[in-house]
Amino acid sequence: CSKMMSLNSTVRVSSEDPDPSREERSGRVREVGNEAVWSLSSCKPGFGVEQLRDDNLDTYWQSDGPQPHLVNIEFRRKTTIQDVWIYADYKADESYTPSRISIRCGTHFNDLQEIEVADLHEPSGWLFIPLKDLQEKPIRTYMVQIAVQSNHQNGRDTHMRQIKIHSPVEVKPVTVELMSPFTSQDFKTFSAVR
Repeated sequence: CSKMMSLNSTVRVSSEDPDPSREERSGRVREVGNEAVWSLSSCKPGFGVEQLRDDNLDTYWQSDGPQPHLVNIEFRRKTTIQDVWIYADYKADESYTPSRISIRCGTHFNDLQEIEVADLHEPSGWLFIPLKDLQEKPIRTYMVQIAVQSNHQNGRDTHMRQIKIHSPVEVKPVTVELMSPFTSQDFKTFSAVR
């Protein structure tokens, strides 16, 4: 299991093998990355957004420029974000592996605020980073930015193999009381299940 520490003390890794797909199958969250426009601060040709979002752990995004390396995720409407999952593999990527990641949220590039900072120690697998506001509720935002501030062994460029963005699934009961009251005798007859 990968080790992760946060300066804000809320980043955690579950005791069992973390798996964003298992969370999605549980029905409690849904992956909303396909609803966003993704951009990168830089990338080597053939190692861009397509590889970052292709559900293949053998492919990766590789930056090609100065740090910080940025992944920008912009939603068309305000979206509730519960957590971010990042797949990193120190054994395969060594000095390309992020050692410090900052997660920022806002309405656009000019008002981003840092929500979470994670210091990583040789991560190998899925990293789970919950995003919460001051009331401990999931963040409502138009934009998420993931910034790689440093790499292991003072590496310059970075590799990220996959990123998943989850939104909570809200389950609301449907009740007859929310509908307009029945007015005719025929409708009142069917207003209750017998």
